Amino acid sequence: MAAAVARWNHVWVGTETGILKGVNLQRKQATNFTAAGQPRREEAVSVLCWGAGGETQILVGCADGTVKRFGTEEGVFQGQRHCPGGEGAFRGLRPGRRLLELRVGPGLCRMRQDPARPHVVATGGKENALKVWDLQGSEEPVFRAKNVRNDWLDLRVPIWDQDIQFLPGSQKLVTCTGYHQVRVYDPASPQRRPVLETTYGEYPLTAMTLTPEGNSVIVGNTHGQLAEIDLRQGRLLGCLKGLAGSVRGLQCHPSKPLLASCGLDRVLRIHRIRNPRGLEHKVYLKSRLNCLLLSGRDNWEDEPQEPQEPGELPSEDRETDELWASLEAAAKRKLPDSEPAQGALQSRRRKKKRAGSTSP
Repeated sequence: MAAAVARWNHVWVGTETGILKGVNLQRKQATNFTAAGQPRREEAVSVLCWGAGGETQILVGCADGTVKRFGTEEGVFQGQRHCPGGEGAFRGLRPGRRLLELRVGPGLCRMRQDPARPHVVATGGKENALKVWDLQGSEEPVFRAKNVRNDWLDLRVPIWDQDIQFLPGSQKLVTCTGYHQVRVYDPASPQRRPVLETTYGEYPLTAMTLTPEGNSVIVGNTHGQLAEIDLRQGRLLGCLKGLAGSVRGLQCHPSKPLLASCGLDRVLRIHRIRNPRGLEHKVYLKSRLNCLLLSGRDNWEDEPQEPQEPGELPSEDRETDELWASLEAAAKRKLPDSEPAQGALQSRRRKKKRAGSTSP
């Protein structure tokens, strides 16, 4: 049963309590998966990625320095590996059979693999400028970005790259920063500085994803705001319905105009990009959410209808939007206690009146 449940999940989410949650959007149902049987904050999930076998395997990076393998066909964890060295949580994962170690510098915020060139990764962080590495080459980066020129007061501009994406069909990269900037870099440019820069809002940008066309990105910030930025002209294309807390994870479907978002408000949302309807799904998941992985399959609606045993109760691990309905019902205003008493008093008066009229 666990295998059938896991196989048809649309979104996978990692939580601060160490739980991997699989969400089926058609059923509005979430299922918890843990390697040890009980959630542990020491195993908080910080990053997710598909394994080398595609969407049949998920790599789960945890705060205790272990990377776990989860099989989506079987619905179970299949093993784990401890990765020594370095400090802090994982900032990115790359599937592979051998463990490589690079000295990328302190304050790392993100590592991102190039989908077109799996042996190429990019890194960036706080006071750690964007770098591109060829894992089949030397231990030195093949591209190292230069900081932008000093500001109008001739003061150095601080560096804080929070997320990175490779642009399809080129070697260009786009970053979002903790100083609400979106920058495009071209490693072929001799100046090594951004070839395009724009800003959004006033708060640190925490997550970013490419849209299916690859000509724009959607960014999210610490105040839960979401916006689409055009990468050709650097202009704002529009805003989406945001979150109630900081954005931690964003991912667009590779072919459909859908965006998955999660964050500290414990809600997984599926947005329809550039559509007045906006929000397609909203699922409350109880735990604070750190990251997500969106299935890229096109046949979202082709899930077979599996018979359910009569009288079968859903597992406690299966969480739905019904919690929101119960909260709204509990918040409804109740009648004052005096109203039923007043109604009973009026009824007794009417009875006495009728009894007096029938007496001789």
